[in-house]
Amino acid sequence: MRTRPLRAILLAFALASSTLTITANTVSATPNTVSEITDGVARALSAELLDPSVRANLVQLAPVTAVDTARLDIRGRLVGTIDRADTDLLTVKGLPAGSARLLQARLGTQAMADELRHGATPLVAATPSDDNATDFTAYEPGGKAVKLSTASVPIQPVVFVDVDVKTATRLGMAVIDNATHKSRRTPDAVTAGGYWATQITSIRFGDVEEPWFKGDAEIFAIVGGFDLNGDVRADTVDMPYLDDENHTYYPNQLVVHWNRYKYNAADIVFMEDDGDTNYLQLAQALVAALAYIADLGAYAPLVDAILQAMPASWWTDDPDFVDACYTVTREANWTRNCARGNGTLSVRPFWVSEL
Repeated sequence: MRTRPLRAILLAFALASSTLTITANTVSATPNTVSEITDGVARALSAELLDPSVRANLVQLAPVTAVDTARLDIRGRLVGTIDRADTDLLTVKGLPAGSARLLQARLGTQAMADELRHGATPLVAATPSDDNATDFTAYEPGGKAVKLSTASVPIQPVVFVDVDVKTATRLGMAVIDNATHKSRRTPDAVTAGGYWATQITSIRFGDVEEPWFKGDAEIFAIVGGFDLNGDVRADTVDMPYLDDENHTYYPNQLVVHWNRYKYNAADIVFMEDDGDTNYLQLAQALVAALAYIADLGAYAPLVDAILQAMPASWWTDDPDFVDACYTVTREANWTRNCARGNGTLSVRPFWVSEL
């Protein structure tokens, strides 16, 4: 069950957001969505699979781990299509032009690699954008469209064309940090010898909001607190290692840096990027949402404000709310469930010393 923002607050945030001039990338009206872009590439690639050498190359790669889609274009006939798609993906995801190649291809499951090597005819599809989709369109070699159900894994191997969300999330964290940090001017505190941080020693999620056709999850966190001036700040934390549900990870990752905060408390919201996230829009919404919160001389939880910064339409799929941990303190040294009971987090204080 996903939490939905309050409409009245979202309207206020939307109005405030419209006055912002954050420019991590040029935002312009475009008819393209991630699904439309990847579907066009999927159709083009399916036509190429009539070529025996292209089929043989696909069988040799059997990309369970995603590969650059260009590696499937051994004849070079899709160079323009792939280059345009990469450019368009950066635009619709609110990322700087030329910053990465995001288009990738992968098989839906490990078993599909074996089926492909045993002669099964491959299908090509854009990864469905909606976690709750009941079916999706795939293309046979030559381009004929077929409908497949999401309820079970297809018998035929399916090559999914989608977004490299690990790279997109890493770049998106920089866009968000740049936007939210520009909205305040308070530097981090400088103390002799170092400062205290909170370290994640283990983390586990029961559900990372990903169906079989989406591949690995891509989790990121937004840490909210009040800076030394009493202004609200939000810092992002990329968690590229956190792929699978019901698996415990031991990252020893620093998540809260206490030299940035006025109060001895911060909140952590865990989100998952499904591929459609526009990071520039998310950054604008966060800046607008947090600007409404004033320091009244006591710490106030920021989880609701962070969640309410997400436009209502995004909650249909992207980005997914995974869980939130309220009131993490500098002295926190515990293992506990987060608010939804979906995540289990272990943290401890960590002294970051000067060299």
